[in-house]
Amino acid sequence: MLNSPIRSVEWNVDSIKLLDQRLLPSKTVFLTLTTIKDVWEAIFVLKVRGAPAIGITAAYGLALWAQQSEIQDYREFRLELEKQAAYLESSRPTAVNLFWAIKRILSSIESVEAVTTAKEVILNEAHLITKEDEDVCRSIGEYAVGLFNDEDTLLTHCNAGGIATARYGTALAPFYIAKERGINLKAYASETRPVLQGARLTAWELEQLGVDVTLITDNMVAHTIKSKGINAVIVGADRIAANGDTANKIGTYGLALIAHALEVPFYVAAPLSTIDLATATGEDIEIEERHADEVRTLNGQAVTTATMKVFNPAFDVTPSELITGIITEKGIITGDFKQKLANLFI
Repeated sequence: MLNSPIRSVEWNVDSIKLLDQRLLPSKTVFLTLTTIKDVWEAIFVLKVRGAPAIGITAAYGLALWAQQSEIQDYREFRLELEKQAAYLESSRPTAVNLFWAIKRILSSIESVEAVTTAKEVILNEAHLITKEDEDVCRSIGEYAVGLFNDEDTLLTHCNAGGIATARYGTALAPFYIAKERGINLKAYASETRPVLQGARLTAWELEQLGVDVTLITDNMVAHTIKSKGINAVIVGADRIAANGDTANKIGTYGLALIAHALEVPFYVAAPLSTIDLATATGEDIEIEERHADEVRTLNGQAVTTATMKVFNPAFDVTPSELITGIITEKGIITGDFKQKLANLFI
């Protein structure tokens, strides 16, 4: 049983302790990141994944650079910190939490005038981002669990669990809260090709939690929803536009279309830090495209010719009209997403 959930990102005196999510579930390996280059590479190659966890890692990455910096002049320190922030931002383009966390770190020292003070403030802010994310995810779970009844069966895609956040997760948070309250929620997890986050991470995490979880391949979704009495679909998000359009792991859009056709509620669970009011609609969200070998191979074994052309978007965008509700730490939003999402920030 997962009585003490694994922390995927932790500060460790003068380094970052990071769970290598690429190796789960066969190996549980913690890495020690000692440079900002290590942090960039960890984000880029998916050693860490999940929008909130990426944001936390980036925040600690800037703290790591700051602690190591020997620059004495504050103005020079600030300019170099901004360069390092831009460097981290180049690691992945879609998940807004990365940019949100970096902006928050930079904003935290706007009134600071000394390098020593700035170093302390930056690390404290990174710690605060981590603690707040844990509280936020728990709140999301408490709101979400009220949507479901004992013995309900939910379907989820990719991994929006505890290892994708500070703790509890977003889409998986109601399973944690349900366990605490003696409510039995069952789950179906789609494998989530091509990197298999659903098979490797979500199915493993829910099994460790003691949830009755069943794994399916992505192309079984429609049949499963129709034949297995799925009560709702719940997924996470990497960026939510001002109108409610939501970017999430590739395959989410198709899942939403199926849920809509079969009249099954489709929920998105995400913190306010994932909502990007500066992005008007999903059309404005940059979709990351990843290396072709993620599709050409499976567990390191070639499944196509080495020259096969591949289209490998990491995310897709679900239009807001397909979303039943967006579950945040401030409550559940339905209906007029554009106005209600904006109201969350008033």
